[in-house]
Amino acid sequence: MKKTQNSKGAKRGGDPSKYRWVLQVFTMAIALSAALSLASESMLEGAGVAVAVLILAVFIFLGIVFDVVGVAVTAADPRPFHSMAAHKEKGAKEALMLLRNASRVSSVCNDVVGDICGIVSGTTGAVIVARLQGALNVQTVLLSVAVTALVSGLTIGGKALGKTFAIEKSTKVVYWAGRFLHLFHR
Repeated sequence: MKKTQNSKGAKRGGDPSKYRWVLQVFTMAIALSAALSLASESMLEGAGVAVAVLILAVFIFLGIVFDVVGVAVTAADPRPFHSMAAHKEKGAKEALMLLRNASRVSSVCNDVVGDICGIVSGTTGAVIVARLQGALNVQTVLLSVAVTALVSGLTIGGKALGKTFAIEKSTKVVYWAGRFLHLFHR
C-alpha cells in the first residue's frame, strides 16, 4: 500500500524525526553510560572506602543536579530570557535554546543522565559493600541492604527536594544552566 502525504508534506505512518530522536538518545545513553562506568571503574580501582564513598556522593549529586535542570527547563517561562537576550546577557541565548527544546533537554537530563547516574551509584554502592565486608571481615546481607537503602534514600530524597527547588526557582536554574553552556559557546 502506498503512503500518502498530508497537506504539510509529512508521510502518514510516523514522523521520521521521532525515530531519529530515539536513535540519538539510545546512542547517547550507550556512550555516556560507557564513559561514566569507565570513569567510575578506573577511579574505584584500588581506592579505599573513603574514596569510593566520595565517588558515590559525586554520582548521586550529578543525578540530582541534572534532574533539577530537567524539571526547571519544563517549568520555566521563556519571557525573561527573551528580555535578557535582547540585552545581550551571557547565557540568555543558551537558556532560550534549552527552553525551545525542553522535552528533549528534560529527557536527556532526567532520563539519560539521571538513570545512568543511578545505575553507576548502585554499582559504586556494591563496590563499597565489598570493600567494607573485606575490611570488617564479615559476610552479611544486612550491610548490603543498609548501603542500598542509604543510596536509594539519598538519591530519591535529593531528587524530591531538587524537584521542589527546580519548580520554585526554574528561572534561576535555567539561567545558570544557560550561563554554564555559554562557557562552551564562545
